[in-house]
Amino acid sequence: MDETLEVLGWTRFFSEQVSDAEAELCHPARVMAVHRGKIVVADAVGQRSITPYIAGALPSDDHPTVGDWVLVDDATSDTVRVLRRMNLFKRRAPGDPRKEQMIAANIDTVFIVASCNQDFSVARLERYLVLAREVGVAPVVVLTKTDLTETPEEYAAAARAIEPGLRVETVNGREPADAARLAAYCGIGQTVALLGSSGVGKSTIVNTLRGSDSIATQAIRASDDTGRHTTTVREMHRLEQGGWLLDTPGMRALQLADAEDGIAEVFDDFILAAQDCRFSNCAHGGEPGCAVQAGISDGTLTVERFDRWRQLASENVVAPVYPKRRR
Repeated sequence: MDETLEVLGWTRFFSEQVSDAEAELCHPARVMAVHRGKIVVADAVGQRSITPYIAGALPSDDHPTVGDWVLVDDATSDTVRVLRRMNLFKRRAPGDPRKEQMIAANIDTVFIVASCNQDFSVARLERYLVLAREVGVAPVVVLTKTDLTETPEEYAAAARAIEPGLRVETVNGREPADAARLAAYCGIGQTVALLGSSGVGKSTIVNTLRGSDSIATQAIRASDDTGRHTTTVREMHRLEQGGWLLDTPGMRALQLADAEDGIAEVFDDFILAAQDCRFSNCAHGGEPGCAVQAGISDGTLTVERFDRWRQLASENVVAPVYPKRRR
């Protein structure tokens, strides 16, 4: 196996998808960034921009996203096809819940980034955790801006309370010693995606881990601790440790799509309680013998978390995603 491709994240999972005939005419490349009308790919030779056109009769919505592996025609540099993904992060498209928006593919670890200020939100962390659990990617909650609070441990405790065993790291993103703890997740060939709202410090983490300030960052608004958008494209960044960090634009509004399994995993305490309800179709409202309401009454479950569970469950089924028609 080509060592250069291994550094890019190439594994047997992908190589087994390439036939001998394809290997004679094409070569694999990884999508590093997506721009309007162009994608930046990296292969054994280097990086370059190509058109994301996919030759052949593939579905119109099967386009490359950041982290994808594609086969590129040696003669024409056309994108022949996207290789099957290990996983794919996606969300409902803002403004049109019937469509999906791809975020990133083939991720090994996801850093769910939140800041230790008034913008911290357990509900938002739960949404990102559902997304990670749904696609089967190991999550790490990264709490930034610890220099802005005297009690970072309180934020860490609130995050750890979401689910047992959740890995939580507290960092000052500008301190190399703090960020070095995150480097352990970024070994050779490993891809780590950063998800979180605008202004929580994702780009600062990327800069510190890269030992560079080449990625623009912006200060948060003092009035409400709300961040401003810095990253405008999804892009992969090489780290000294040999891994890759994938920064994404801030997503305050994250509408989930087809995330039933992820919701069940993050809210497994409610799922387990519901199994003891008297009626199998219990709506967990005023029905007799409701084990969920009993758990809320005796304090083993909380009404706040119950409301968030109901919200995510209803959101997941209210706006189905319809496939695009082929022309």
